[in-house]
Amino acid sequence: MKKVFRAVIIDDEKLAREDLRSLLEEFQEIQIVGEAGNAEEAKTAIAELDPDLIFLDIQMPGKNGFELLSELNTRAKIIFVTAYDEYAIKAFEVNAQDYLLKPVNSKRLQ
Repeated sequence: MKKVFRAVIIDDEKLAREDLRSLLEEFQEIQIVGEAGNAEEAKTAIAELDPDLIFLDIQMPGKNGFELLSELNTRAKIIFVTAYDEYAIKAFEVNAQDYLLKPVNSKRLQ
């Protein structure tokens, strides 16, 4: 039996969350268990849901994705999903699993 990875999508743009959710539907091994539109919602969702994967935007109002990460105590793998390529090196410095540019390409997501 395949392992199912529980995932949370964190992005301040509702449409971006919906697009990513739609792309992830083709992956039976990924189950979206929650979403958040900002860092405060994200901290609550992560604490309650204990995901295996976090799809995380960087530019959000309030705290950005890196600031959020600095406040988390999670074992989840982080996959940044952002429109900005200039944060890629910093993302891997914080041990990101991957770095996807918006709009997310389904082939790249695979």
